Amino acid sequence: MRRCCTRCAARGTVSVPRSKLLRTSTFRLALIYLALFTVSALCVLGFVYWNTAGFIAKQTDETIRAEITGLGEQYRVTGLTGLTAVVIERSRNQRESLYLLTTADGRPLAGNLDSMPPAPAGTAGWIDFAYGRTVGGVDLEHQARARLLLLPGGFRLLVGRDVEARQLFQRRLRETVLWALALTVAFGLAGGVLMSRRLLRRVETVNAAARGIMAGDLTRRVAIRGSGDELDQLAVNVNAMLDRIEQLLDAMRQVTDNIAHDLRGPLHRLRTRLEVTLAQPEDPQACRAALEDTVAEAEALLNTFNALLLIAELDAGAQSAQLVPLDFGALARDVAELYAPLAEDHGLALTVETADGLTVAGERHLLSQALSNLLDNAIKYTPRGGEVCVAARRGAQGCELSVTDSGPGIPAADRERVQDRFVRLEASRHRTGSGLGLSLVRAVVRVHGGALRLEDREDGTAGLRAVVVLPARPR
Repeated sequence: MRRCCTRCAARGTVSVPRSKLLRTSTFRLALIYLALFTVSALCVLGFVYWNTAGFIAKQTDETIRAEITGLGEQYRVTGLTGLTAVVIERSRNQRESLYLLTTADGRPLAGNLDSMPPAPAGTAGWIDFAYGRTVGGVDLEHQARARLLLLPGGFRLLVGRDVEARQLFQRRLRETVLWALALTVAFGLAGGVLMSRRLLRRVETVNAAARGIMAGDLTRRVAIRGSGDELDQLAVNVNAMLDRIEQLLDAMRQVTDNIAHDLRGPLHRLRTRLEVTLAQPEDPQACRAALEDTVAEAEALLNTFNALLLIAELDAGAQSAQLVPLDFGALARDVAELYAPLAEDHGLALTVETADGLTVAGERHLLSQALSNLLDNAIKYTPRGGEVCVAARRGAQGCELSVTDSGPGIPAADRERVQDRFVRLEASRHRTGSGLGLSLVRAVVRVHGGALRLEDREDGTAGLRAVVVLPARPR
C-alpha cells in the first residue's frame, strides 16, 4: 500500500479510497442515469421482443388460415376424393407443415399425423399441442399449432405448423434481451466507477490545494489540465480568487506597515510635547500653546482614521451611496469656489471650465469630498505662480471632471501605485499628508461606477491631470 501511494505521489495523482468513491454524488448520479437507461433499454428491448415474436406468430397463423381456407374450397369443388389427393400430395416431404384428414369417428384418411390431437368434440378452432417426430433416428417431442375445420359429412381437417423453431427463436431472443440488459448494467457500473474516480481525482486536487492553503501555504494553486471543461474553468476561477486574496493580504500587510510608520511619528510628537510641557514650570501660555498643538495633531490623526474607515466601507460596499441626479458642472463650480481663497493664498491661478447638461447619478457629499481631495493635492504640490484648472465636459466614456495643475507631476510608472493607501513618493515625504487622498478618490469613484485616471497635461507641459469619469445619466 505504501509503495502504491508513493507511485501516485510521484505521478502527481491523488489516490481515491473505494468507500469514498461509492459515496460521491458523481457515482450516485451515474447510478441514477444507469437505472433510467436500464429501464429505457428494457422497454425498447421488450417492445422489440414482443413485436418480433408477435409478428412471427401472426405470420404463422395467417399461413395456416390461408391454407385451410384453400383446402376447404378444394373440398367444396372436388369433394372428398379431390381433398384427399391434395392432402396426400402436400404431406409428402413436409418438415414444418402438418396435415390430417379424418372421418367423424377419428379414422385417418390422409396426412402426416398419426392421430387427431385432443380437442373439444364438435368444435373448430385453434389447437396448440405436442406431437412425436423422428429426427435423425431419434424420437423427439415438438410443439405445433394448428386449426381444425369441420367439413360437411362429419369429416375433420387439421392444418398446422411445427412451431418448435419459432419457440427456439423466441427463447434465444429472450436470452439475448436478458444478456443485453446484464451487459448494459455491467458496462454502466464500470463506466460510472471510472467516471466517478476520474472526477473525484480532480476534485481531490482542489481539496489538496485548499488544505495546503489552510495550512499556511498561500502559494498553492489548483492544477489546470487544459481541457477547457467546467472543472478547468472552476480551477481558473479558484486560482484567480487565490491570487486576489494574496494581493489583498499583501496590501493589508503594507497598510499595516504604513500605518505603523506614518502614525508613529505624530503619536511620538504628542507624547513628547506633553512630557516636555509637564516637565516645565507652570506657564499658562505655554500650556495653552501645547494643548492647541496637541488638539491639532489629534485632529489630524482622527482625520486619517476617518479616511481609512470611509475607504474600507466604500471598498467593502458597507457605505451605500444614495445616487440621485446631479449636475456635474455645478458641483465642480461649487467646490472650486470653496478652494479659491486657498489657491489665492498660495499664489495660484484657479480657473473653472464647465459645460452644460452634464447630469450624472451620484451622491453629492462623496463626490464633493473626492473633488476636494484632488484640488487639495493640486494646490499643495503646485509651486507659487502656477495654475490649477478644474474642467467638466462630456467625453467618449461619459462625463469627465478633471483637475489639472502645473506642478512636478507623477511619473507614469507610479500613477497606479500612488492610488493605494499610505503610498507617498519620496519627493512628497516632507509635506503634510497621510497618503490617503487618492485612495479615497478612487474608492468614491468606484462606488459610482466610474474610473480615476492620472495622466499628463493635454498641452504636454509639466504637471498632472487627474480625471474622474462617471457614466452619463440620460436627461
